[in-house]
Amino acid sequence: MNRREVLKLAPAIATLIVTEAGIAPSADAQGRGPEPPMRITKDQLHDALEILGLEFTEEQRDMMLPGVNRALANYEVLRKINIPLDTEPAFHFRPALPGKEPTPRASNFKPARVVKPASFTDIEELAFLPVTELAPHIKSRKVSSTDLTRMYLGRLKRYSPKLLCVITLTEDLALQQAAEADKEIRAGKYRGRLHGIPFGAKDLFNTKGILTTWGAEPFKDQVPAYNATCIDRLYAAGAVLVAKTSMGALAQGDVWFAGTTKNPWNIEQGSSGSSAGSASSTAAGLVGFSIGTETLGSIVSPSSRCGVAGLRPTYGRVSRYGAMGLSWTMDKIGPICRSVEDCALVLNAMYGPDGHDVTTIDAPFDWNPIAPLSSLKIGYLKAEFERMGAGRGGRGNPAQAEARKKIYEDALDALRKAGANLQEAELPETNAQQISFLLQAEAAAAFDDITRDGRVTQLRGQGRGDWPNSFRTSRLIPAVEYIRAQRGRTLLQQQMDEFMQKWDVLVVPQGTATLTITNLTGHPQVAVPCGFINGNSPQSIIFTGRLYEEGAPLRVAHAFEQATEWHKMHPKMDWA
Repeated sequence: MNRREVLKLAPAIATLIVTEAGIAPSADAQGRGPEPPMRITKDQLHDALEILGLEFTEEQRDMMLPGVNRALANYEVLRKINIPLDTEPAFHFRPALPGKEPTPRASNFKPARVVKPASFTDIEELAFLPVTELAPHIKSRKVSSTDLTRMYLGRLKRYSPKLLCVITLTEDLALQQAAEADKEIRAGKYRGRLHGIPFGAKDLFNTKGILTTWGAEPFKDQVPAYNATCIDRLYAAGAVLVAKTSMGALAQGDVWFAGTTKNPWNIEQGSSGSSAGSASSTAAGLVGFSIGTETLGSIVSPSSRCGVAGLRPTYGRVSRYGAMGLSWTMDKIGPICRSVEDCALVLNAMYGPDGHDVTTIDAPFDWNPIAPLSSLKIGYLKAEFERMGAGRGGRGNPAQAEARKKIYEDALDALRKAGANLQEAELPETNAQQISFLLQAEAAAAFDDITRDGRVTQLRGQGRGDWPNSFRTSRLIPAVEYIRAQRGRTLLQQQMDEFMQKWDVLVVPQGTATLTITNLTGHPQVAVPCGFINGNSPQSIIFTGRLYEEGAPLRVAHAFEQATEWHKMHPKMDWA
């Protein structure tokens, strides 16, 4: 917004403030001329209040009517101001309560010992390896980044047409970056374990000069002029971008403008979303790792569906600069990988303040994959595990319920054998579900322009549960209720802070209330595969940590991974 637009907007904002405060300065005092026409009638006001569940006397409504009409006129002035889509609102969410934010210090990051590169006869044998095993091949120059990149590009071209997991293949850039990585490594300039590793990025991260479509028809031709911070930081680590992966339109589900992204374990099934293509391509061995975003399950859910490791970090851990804004107080950026330690490596490359996103704080990221589990207080929601084993409250297929019960019993046993002292925990009753409309309100504000000008009707999804209907419906959320919900969110933060004082890590099955709660409070979660139903339906176990302490849930998830073989299982891809 330029200075002229700001000056033009200032009187409208001032009028709106005094109107909402119940102050009605005279037109002469403000120099605005006559009052706007009374387009909103008494009957319309009465009906609107009834929709909102409010009842005022006729006299009170008569007094409200001029102010409501003045406000409408001001809203219309506001709508004429060009506000770029990447403009943040003038408020910010902090997940840590006052006085409880971490003190800046150096991180204690200790990755596992580098493994000796395994021998292979065909480079495609490397496709499903985690970064921790790909990196030694690159560093030792047994495999060049160029050859690895060409292998992944070939797999992307072969499998993506059926999986619909890629929106834009960045082949030219990838080969250029891979060649540069090879040159640096030959010269002894090894940047670390991501150097030369091909990755995919959800197509809501700005990539300079490369299509960034948000999976949505109105933005199919959008080409940003700058990179997102997380993209720049992965480039700085030497990672190679091979694809902009698919996402549900405007970060909802797995349906985008070309169709539905598929789960490589079962291509009759969507991959879940909204980080749909990131999870699908990682599970299918089409990239070395990927990055996605989560607002309300968009990393954890597709990672669980596709049987890969997903980390949703603490809100404010990774800068959102250059990423599509869906909910300014709930959006988080994180990695989707084929191992837990890969998630730690990728987060380590991306986290920290950047001078753009004011919600990103300077907090250390500690990681030690051999720290003893005995030092951690680990709780588990016994009732939730039992509910899952009972078929999610008695519903569903009995055979699947029995299989799920066995999967989770075995998972908890594996954790205990790995050294975890699991203690029963009970989640307190919360208001999380009642205040979750905060997401809908912010999303509707983010995409209000395309809702009002009709472009939202171009989206593939037009059902009751899709964004177009949600954006329109959310127009009736009052500002007063939104702010009350944010105050209720503070109470939820206090509840979760008190609860998590008892635990370093909380273990839960997939699909519990903790997903909504922790997305509202900003707590981190790690999802890892823990078994399969019918051989093609991955199940996941979830580890929740304290704010800015991702190292603890990652450590427990890593111990579980090392005690089991589920992360080593990959789809056969025989449907190609």
